[in-house]
Amino acid sequence: MDRKNAKVSEEISVREFFDMFKTILQLELLAGEAGLDRIIYEPSLNRPALAITGYYKNFASKRIQLFGAGEMSYLRDLSEERGEEVLKKMVELDIPCMIISRNLEPTESMLVIAEKHKVALIRTKMKSKEFSSEVLVRLGRLFSPRTTVHGTLIDINGIGTLIRGDSGIGKSECALGLIDHGHSLVADDHVNCVKVNDHIILGRGNDLNRGYMECRGIGIINVAELFGIRRVRVEKSIDIVVTFIEWKPGVIEERTGLEINYFEILGVDIPHFVIPVRPGRDMARLVEVAAMVQALRQMGHDGAKAFNDRLIAHMAKGGKK
Repeated sequence: MDRKNAKVSEEISVREFFDMFKTILQLELLAGEAGLDRIIYEPSLNRPALAITGYYKNFASKRIQLFGAGEMSYLRDLSEERGEEVLKKMVELDIPCMIISRNLEPTESMLVIAEKHKVALIRTKMKSKEFSSEVLVRLGRLFSPRTTVHGTLIDINGIGTLIRGDSGIGKSECALGLIDHGHSLVADDHVNCVKVNDHIILGRGNDLNRGYMECRGIGIINVAELFGIRRVRVEKSIDIVVTFIEWKPGVIEERTGLEINYFEILGVDIPHFVIPVRPGRDMARLVEVAAMVQALRQMGHDGAKAFNDRLIAHMAKGGKK
């Protein structure tokens, strides 16, 4: 895959962050609405304990500033003038926003500075540790490299299987057969891929067409209504890639399975099966078996290698039974 097509989010506005996670992170805007268009440049948080004491060396100003119980207790012990002074210095360093955890009450100086310097002051009901864990995961996802792959993603007994191939080659028909076998649809036609870490690519569909498939000759179908809600998943890691190619005389087909090929998505190599399509082949069953082969490999069992080792041992004995 061409890495030039990969996109990486390098920033997100406080407004986008607030709107996306308002419910799940239990966020409430207290003051500084005019500061919602400030930018978050790093997918992390900063606890400004040293900053509010007046020490700003190596201050992580590009991050969300999280005020926990310790920081709030210290601010309340300061005079109103001193509180405004340290907070003013902090916001002048162009911080994205201030968030108070544990549903604690803000100090008067925080409200004043937020409004006067146009910095959003937000509160969450979550504890600092819980909030930090959630935010790091969600911001990390937003700032991760991402791309879109043409294909259909199916969850086959826990193995995320991306089915690729030219238009009209039978991807959707195969996916429909797999769903009928009890597996789940993740995305059809376009799969949005996000690099979670150096080894995992997460795939999901668009919110608009989630649970819908296009079947040539029938039209658009609602998978949840036809097969049940359990046949639809929101997202799944991509564990194998299966590419359908049109069979032609002389096409090279894998016969032993000893050599594992890979398909690259966002710099991650994913096991790749290439299956020629021709009349009479049960493509859904073949893809299902490919997923089971990968499941066994993940558990340390490789059927092709085991047979090869057995064959070599047999030959070493002179080919005798």
